[in-house]
Amino acid sequence: MLSFEQAIEQMLGSIPTAQNQETLSLTDAINRICAEDVISPINVPSFNNSAMDGYAIRLSDLQRSEKLSVVGKSLAGHPFDRELPPQSAVKIMTGAMIPQRADTVIMQEDVQVDNDGNVTFLQPAKLGQHIRRVGEDIKKGDVVLKKGSKLTALSLPLLASLGFSQISVFKSLKVALISTGDELISVGESLQMGKIYDTNRFTIRLLLEKLNCEILDFGIIADNEQQFEKVFMQAQQQADLIITSGGVSVGEADFTKKILEKFGQIRFWKIAMKPGKPFAFGQLGKAWFFGLPGNPVSALVTFYQLVQPAIAKLSGYSQWKKSPQLQAITTTPLKKSVGRLDFQRGFYQLNSQGEIEVHPIGFQGSHIFSAFVKSNCFIVLEKERGHVQAGEIVTIEPFNALLN
Repeated sequence: MLSFEQAIEQMLGSIPTAQNQETLSLTDAINRICAEDVISPINVPSFNNSAMDGYAIRLSDLQRSEKLSVVGKSLAGHPFDRELPPQSAVKIMTGAMIPQRADTVIMQEDVQVDNDGNVTFLQPAKLGQHIRRVGEDIKKGDVVLKKGSKLTALSLPLLASLGFSQISVFKSLKVALISTGDELISVGESLQMGKIYDTNRFTIRLLLEKLNCEILDFGIIADNEQQFEKVFMQAQQQADLIITSGGVSVGEADFTKKILEKFGQIRFWKIAMKPGKPFAFGQLGKAWFFGLPGNPVSALVTFYQLVQPAIAKLSGYSQWKKSPQLQAITTTPLKKSVGRLDFQRGFYQLNSQGEIEVHPIGFQGSHIFSAFVKSNCFIVLEKERGHVQAGEIVTIEPFNALLN
């Protein structure tokens, strides 16, 4: 069996980065991946403006007299359109353009207004105070968004503020989703004796939607080799990648490996990880292939740990990063056999001393899906590690946005 690290290295070393692009309006581009560096065409701010409600002055005038005459107003969108005369001030609002020759703003709380329209300045001032300078936020020519960044509810308004209405993005991946097994029935149907609901396909579909993939749902394939072959051939003609659930073990009805060997290429199909040892990766025609185990926990863990980074690369999402791993104190013993990297479901929090503590959630069997609902991290136990005692230090990996 490959180690987990070897599997990731081989997989990411095999698949290409995204190439195909399209142009979308900003309103349609949420969660898409930016296909080129975005260069600012303007300065932000584009003019010197006031950071306060107050009075714009020439500081040298104030140094000669504490009292200046107010000669006009500068409002946001309606600037004072003359040069500031000597020994005078302009009343100014936040965001309004600084008048020509003015170099300082005094906030209104620090002045006294006389009946004759003059203002007396009550506090010392510093040259340039309370002025937002041209290009202080963004300079013309700055790279404001790098190729491979996800377009979010923060970055898209930034682009809009620079005058962009469209953006070049990588095309969404087309993903064929297939479940295998005579025991499966679709979610919502009446449960029959010996059958189980096909929650894997439902789960993976939800995750793919969060990753902004276009889903081609091929449903459930019965345990029939000819049916497998027919559906797999249809899928590889339409999709960029194929994800199956079940059919990658060593049972009599597990045909996936046979079809990959016959019509495509299988690069590996066993990984020294738990849960998720029977995981297949390869190619079928022009499509990349990911065969997930049939157990619900194994399917979700392998999708999260292996398929998620692969989809990020295939989507052009070069800014994607794995969640940072942290050190935590386990408050209960953990069962672990030597030989496989183990991803146990856990819940972490800070204790009264500010230390990170973690405990496992429920029974860790690969069919016990309910533990995920109460978990917020994986407890990552090294391949050569055995049982863990309460109080020992373990590595945890908080769930990223895909599971939150």
